[in-house]
Amino acid sequence: MTASITPERPSATEGQRSRPLIVTEDEALLDDLLRLCAAAGAEPEVAHGALTRRGSWEAAPLILVGDDSAARLSDRARRQGVLLIGRDLDDHGIWRRAVALGADNVAFLPDAETWLVDRIADVAEGVGRQALTVGVIGGRGGAGASTLACALAVTAARSGRRTMLIDADPLGGGLDVLLGGEGAQGLRWPAFAESRGRVAGSALEESLPELHALRVLSWDRGDSVVIPPSAMRAVLAAARRRGGVVVVDLPRRVDDAAAEALSQIDLGLLVVPAELRAVAAAHRVASTVGMVLRDLRAVVRGPCGPELGDEEIAELLGLPLAGQLPPEPGLADAFEGREPPGGSPRGPLGRFCAEFWARALADEGGASA
Repeated sequence: MTASITPERPSATEGQRSRPLIVTEDEALLDDLLRLCAAAGAEPEVAHGALTRRGSWEAAPLILVGDDSAARLSDRARRQGVLLIGRDLDDHGIWRRAVALGADNVAFLPDAETWLVDRIADVAEGVGRQALTVGVIGGRGGAGASTLACALAVTAARSGRRTMLIDADPLGGGLDVLLGGEGAQGLRWPAFAESRGRVAGSALEESLPELHALRVLSWDRGDSVVIPPSAMRAVLAAARRRGGVVVVDLPRRVDDAAAEALSQIDLGLLVVPAELRAVAAAHRVASTVGMVLRDLRAVVRGPCGPELGDEEIAELLGLPLAGQLPPEPGLADAFEGREPPGGSPRGPLGRFCAEFWARALADEGGASA
């Protein structure tokens, strides 16, 4: 169990590998905190009885203070990133000690072990700003959602941003095929199906195939594998911690794993062909997805006729309009020649994606490269 004292947390610049600081004289608590640091992949500095290095209090990105040591550290300079660690949920005096210490949070072991491992691992990975995560979903079958997802990822990577493309649709055929990389070396979804706890972001990125300057997590050509929500949660969280942008190709059927993916999406794009039947199907998808995803916008795939324009379609769906995706002549031939969707920055698809990222990243105040 954890409770917040102040909402702010320290941020670390990408690539930072600073060591967390443990301050306690409780041998049993020290053993537990060392175990949690090992699980998070962090090697801490330990002040067992006293601060052993000058400036360690000021420099450490995260400080874990045992409740036994809280009183003697209350005169230390106030700073963010201090956690007070206790065991007794019924000890109400710990809150006074936390305030005197200037702690951000109080964490009670063993209840808060998973949360604490995540905080320590953030430090070990040098987590800064999380990736802007965009989900793409088809309003009906064959709407072109996978093509748009690939094009968005290719466009983001071409601009120099760290980019990860995740295929969350097990029935979609594999995004690596669309990108011309079905034979590329690297792990696919079955390798992550048993993931339960935290997945290291750097390890995930390095293990995936690299295609067109981006990393791709797709499906293999074997039998269908069920991805439990815990695995989807762990993988998407790891991808987001790497910063930049993450694009997720979502299934239209919202099962538990898809719901978990939707919960980590910042912005969703619903691709709808400009046809009445497609709009009717998309309305059902939007109603279901909208229960989980707060920011869902319509992308209308043209050409649009005079009777049914893009703004009318978005209004029928009750969604903001993200834009109209014009037809791109020769797109199928480009696939045969292994040019990825969005591979031409001057094509309609490439221009649409570049304009989308310019708006989305401006709204977010930019994203880490």
